Amino acid sequence: MSAQTRPALARSRTIERQVAGMPTSDGAGVRLTRVLTQPLQRRLDPYLMLDAFRTDRPEDYIAGFPPHPHRGFETITYMIAGRMRHRDSAGGEGLLESGAVQWMTAARGIIHSEMPEQEDGLMEGFQLWLNLPAHAKMQPAAYRDIPPAEIPSLDLADGLRVRVIAGESHGLAGAVQRPDTEPLLLDVHLPAGATFAQSIAADHNAFVYVYRGAVSIGGAAVPDARMAILANDPGADGVSLTALDDARVLLVAGRPLGEAIAQYGPFVMNTQVELEQALADYRDGTLAG
Repeated sequence: MSAQTRPALARSRTIERQVAGMPTSDGAGVRLTRVLTQPLQRRLDPYLMLDAFRTDRPEDYIAGFPPHPHRGFETITYMIAGRMRHRDSAGGEGLLESGAVQWMTAARGIIHSEMPEQEDGLMEGFQLWLNLPAHAKMQPAAYRDIPPAEIPSLDLADGLRVRVIAGESHGLAGAVQRPDTEPLLLDVHLPAGATFAQSIAADHNAFVYVYRGAVSIGGAAVPDARMAILANDPGADGVSLTALDDARVLLVAGRPLGEAIAQYGPFVMNTQVELEQALADYRDGTLAG
């Protein structure tokens, strides 16, 4: 879809602070960078975690993520480069390829694996965890593969391109719409010097993650591999980004749930009692029943 119009923002949000991710490993030893960590969960509610991975060293990713459980939230995996096979306890299976998204609602419980289907080459992408409200945490699990062709995109002036994974941008609805948390997830490609403006509800939390080049927000530069948490300014109705180099960024926002968070690894509930029940269900083999 082509478009030339952009929202006229009354005032752009500015940067509250920038965050450099923490190198770590997960699964069977996959090396990644954890950008949104547990101490930021309340500030960036409803988002719980953001992992970024980018490596062309097979030893960094080849062991993948063998079967493991989840309960109480949604996982969004966005593949920039590479191939990853998903299988789960509900019978779901799919191949996540370059440009595709996997949107999995763990809800009551699911056990799944994500294993590379390549032995060399670049593996790059992101996994974002999105919380579920208390009333939805024990609903049936669901899984959806979204191939690249099913992700709506905008071609704007100045060579800008926007992939609208969730939410809405410039009047274009994304591939996913969710109640309660109302997530916005955009992959924005900006040529050097181009400016992109996106409206964001004043009461939603938002951040930008730069994964190519660098951008400027409110006069502050945000380099590659850096997250900028956007200030919650009640007078701001969106954010404006200007590319300092050819840049690619994830723009993420959502409506905070304002609920208690009780987390132990891959289980995210509202109370300690619910968390202990999740652990017991996993031990008993009834988590994904």
